[in-house]
Amino acid sequence: MKSHQLKIYNTLSREKEEFQAINPPFVGMYVCGPTVYGDAHLGHARPAVTFDTVNRYLSYLDYRVRYVRNITDVGHLQGDADEGEDKIAKKAKLEQLEPMEVAQQYTDSYHRDMAALNTWKPSIEPRATGHIPEQIALVEAILAEGLAYEVNGSVYFDVLKYNESYKYGKLSGRILDELMSGSRDLDGQGEKRNPVDFALWKNAAPEHLMKWDSPWGIGFPGWHLECTAMSSKYLGTQFDIHGGGMDLMFPHHECEIAQGNACNHQDPARYWMHNNMITINGQKMGKSLGNFITLQELFTGDHKLLEQAYSPMTIRYFMLTAHYRSTLDFSNEALQAAQKGYKKLINGLRIARSLEFSPESGADLDEKQIQQIESSIAAAFRAMDDDFNTAQAIGHLFNLLKKINSIFTGQLKYSSLGEEIFNKLKDTFITFVVDILGLLEEKSEVQEPMLSLLLKLYSEAKTARDYDKVDEIRAGLKSMGFVVKDMKEKIDWAYEE
Repeated sequence: MKSHQLKIYNTLSREKEEFQAINPPFVGMYVCGPTVYGDAHLGHARPAVTFDTVNRYLSYLDYRVRYVRNITDVGHLQGDADEGEDKIAKKAKLEQLEPMEVAQQYTDSYHRDMAALNTWKPSIEPRATGHIPEQIALVEAILAEGLAYEVNGSVYFDVLKYNESYKYGKLSGRILDELMSGSRDLDGQGEKRNPVDFALWKNAAPEHLMKWDSPWGIGFPGWHLECTAMSSKYLGTQFDIHGGGMDLMFPHHECEIAQGNACNHQDPARYWMHNNMITINGQKMGKSLGNFITLQELFTGDHKLLEQAYSPMTIRYFMLTAHYRSTLDFSNEALQAAQKGYKKLINGLRIARSLEFSPESGADLDEKQIQQIESSIAAAFRAMDDDFNTAQAIGHLFNLLKKINSIFTGQLKYSSLGEEIFNKLKDTFITFVVDILGLLEEKSEVQEPMLSLLLKLYSEAKTARDYDKVDEIRAGLKSMGFVVKDMKEKIDWAYEE
């Protein structure tokens, strides 16, 4: 395994902790996936890109990651509540479909959008509806511990009883007395002993669409229960990393911790990681505000707030330019700047791949250049080891890019670096861009042959001094997003930045 001192900010302790895998080189990571009742939006993209990058970097460090990300296809009620309508069932009624048709449709579209963002598929992607027996067994275990109670076919977690031995609220920092006093006015929830108690299993009304038989009658599982059942089945009763959006910290992850302690007498995960929220032009995203943007709308530009389409790699790059724990504001200006930055890196990637060490005679090693390259490489890895700070790592990559461009233009000689440092520069840059940050060159199958043909015609027109034709080809390429590079040795192209 590569020797790196990786530190992770643990929401549970509120500090950065050195990462120690429970069973190295294996790492278990569970991330809360989508509730599939609508198209994926920016709020889905951020945790997907965040934890994909975590997965990629851990894999780069030679850990063997089992990455489990669930699909919630039942039990998530409107407003994250214990009463009301299931989000998927509500959509099914509106569209006159079976709930599983809705779940399948939006699971497929989620997969399509995550593939476009070049996220690795999880090792296991369990569905809540596929794990009803495990969830029923979990409810029975919590009841046997005396930390839940059954009323009218529903089973609720007894938070006050749990709090006698454990601390409910330790993840989110919520204080139980304040939660109790703040919930008094909601005490019309009748069958609960206390308003802070949450549903493990809910009795289903006759009209409820998704329901299963259980020891307590016909019903369906509580939203929080699903993740505890699936994470413990595939990763064990305690695993390394639990991830998700900051909006899930309370009540969802808090309840997962309570459930895990209730039946297994330990926290489900050692490290709790939460990505921060996104805003649109400084405002929280919401349908009522008219600033709700799906990923497909971003990719096509088909939204009133968008001045243009933004490619999946532009979106991915933009997300990586901020630390995952900081808020991220989407605006046309920010996305256009990200588009330029992404193209700069990809132009550099093309150049780096094309460079081969070629020693020149009479060039001495340039210790200053070598030291700068070594320093930038070390700093890029230090940034990733410091709680996956992709924003800082990208800054150091641009320092490496300057060296790559200098070699390409002949300003920096191969021999002044020596073969070992040249290869280290090239390999580090490519590894970071492609393997760790997960950025791809976005191009069509016909792009390379088309550009080769146009550059051949450009060269011929230039040789024949047909400058009108030269300008026409140059302008045509520019309109397609390419620029011609007239160099001493050859004619090349680059993406317009």
